[in-house]
Amino acid sequence: MGWWPFRKKPKARVIPDVIRRDTRSWLSDLQETCERNFDAPEEARRQIRQMAGEWIDANRDGVMEDSLLEGLNMRAFRLLNCTDEDFSRWLDDLNFWKPGWRPEGTRDTDES
Repeated sequence: MGWWPFRKKPKARVIPDVIRRDTRSWLSDLQETCERNFDAPEEARRQIRQMAGEWIDANRDGVMEDSLLEGLNMRAFRLLNCTDEDFSRWLDDLNFWKPGWRPEGTRDTDES
């Protein structure tokens, strides 16, 4: 007889509450937002400001690493403070969208 009403149910597999996104997905979201609004840089800037708030929340909640937040903020700073022509140049710069990108001259510092 295979049926028994008092049998213990098998334990369900535990699914973590927080699912971490990787660097590539955060960068992809930023890039897609900019490319969707390539002809309307001010709208892209508005959305970038909104995304920056989400990044801070994700970092505070432990979903985003500090180094990733720093990298996204460096890119956002460039996109928010450039001219419309420079905005298009940043969009076309493939290195800008790669994980690990840093502005020129910031890789090697004299700090100890």
